[in-house]
Amino acid sequence: MEMKVTFPGGKRVDAEFNGFTIRTDQNAKYGGMNSAPSPFDHFLASIATCAGIYILRFCEERKIPTEHVSLVQRLEYGKKEDGKTFIDKIIIEILVPRDFPEKYHKALIKVADQCAVKKAIMNPPKFEVKTMVKG
Repeated sequence: MEMKVTFPGGKRVDAEFNGFTIRTDQNAKYGGMNSAPSPFDHFLASIATCAGIYILRFCEERKIPTEHVSLVQRLEYGKKEDGKTFIDKIIIEILVPRDFPEKYHKALIKVADQCAVKKAIMNPPKFEVKTMVKG
């Protein structure tokens, strides 16, 4: 997969791939116009939505309605010795209605744990960053 990153102005940075454009911006505190989520916000959303697609697929396969099923993602922060904060824990709560089959509660957790984004974080890839002179 290849992504092309462009700089459309201001603090905006866009990623183009497979016919899609992911738009990002910084909030005003960092000089942006807050016209789109920041790159880090997209990263966090990818974790929750990845778990969500696994939950959706699980429910669809069992013909369980999903209109009252949702996920809430929360972050817990820690502090380093130098005083800087970091994300210590990402918590995903799967909210189900009272009539959701009890026998599937643990299965939902197992399914959400299969998220490919989470797996990539747990087993991070190597990164290589380099400059190339355009032809």
